[in-house]
Amino acid sequence: MYISEINQKRLPQAAVATVKPSVAIVLPYNPKMSPRQEIDSRLQRVLSAAEKQLLAAHPAEAAMPVVRKLQQLARKLNASTHKVSVALFASEDVAKVTYMDFAVDERVMVDQPFRVRDIAGCKPSAREYLVLLLSAKESRMYCNNGTAMRMIKSNTPQNVFAWLNEVPERTANFSDPDSRREVMLNKFLHHMDEGLGAVLRVYPLPVFVVGTERVTGHFAAITRHDRNIAGYLHKQGIDASETELEEMLQPLLSDWHRTKQQLLVRQMEKAAEAGKLVCGIHEARKAAGWRNSRLIIVGSTGETENPEAFYFEGEVDEIVEKVLESGGEVEKIDDHLLKPYGPVALIKYY
Repeated sequence: MYISEINQKRLPQAAVATVKPSVAIVLPYNPKMSPRQEIDSRLQRVLSAAEKQLLAAHPAEAAMPVVRKLQQLARKLNASTHKVSVALFASEDVAKVTYMDFAVDERVMVDQPFRVRDIAGCKPSAREYLVLLLSAKESRMYCNNGTAMRMIKSNTPQNVFAWLNEVPERTANFSDPDSRREVMLNKFLHHMDEGLGAVLRVYPLPVFVVGTERVTGHFAAITRHDRNIAGYLHKQGIDASETELEEMLQPLLSDWHRTKQQLLVRQMEKAAEAGKLVCGIHEARKAAGWRNSRLIIVGSTGETENPEAFYFEGEVDEIVEKVLESGGEVEKIDDHLLKPYGPVALIKYY
């Protein structure tokens, strides 16, 4: 994504004259996987765009010190980092770099309120998700990268024949064939859930589970990845094509924002059950210092309430920065959904 994605929101003209020059640049930065020439070219392009906008909005004597700070930050970027994205903040009072361990779209924000927490809004906007198709004897898994659906894993009856024919524990009473079928179904679904865990380590995306009500009900009861499940579709879909799958999922995909919000709520609920949820400013600050934070969730309002808000605005951004530095992520959620947990909620690794 290129400079055409620059945030188009602008401050009122009366406010522009009093706003000090500032630049925030967020972009992919993966020196371990990208050629140096490609990285340098991208940096030069965004720096040139930022300089042009600054000089158009401010006298050279006000704009150029910020431009020089930005250039200096770019020259000193860590070429040995294992992170995949970076944010550069430069203003009269700020010169700061933050590295992130999650993908972002390229953004250049000049003279706009932008804080560390606002990096959450720079994540790719494409609807990326996994689909797990289940029946009583087989499964398939698809990944949609925002543009196309493709199958990434398949377990046919031949693949799982051994699982379905294992001799069950002798302590159980299997005089009833239905009881045996239920136990075999759960054993199979446990195996599928382990496979889902392996896929989530490579594709950490929301998951939609498709299957009959009986099969999905059993899966929902045993899965260890409930916090990743964005929704269940009670339909027989094991033989559906990619096109048919997308059509079937439309009711769940039509309000992507709501789906993501519900998934964040579920993650907080599951983390609370596991004793891994930390709520409130004071406790979140302490937890972030231990560098064991997977995700920090903040409220979604107030992005432009303060025209001077740049880089930091109080304790929340300080905590967010610590979480990002330790490899965690930041997400925003609607305020009414966060209210039961306080101004911030932090999820530890588990």
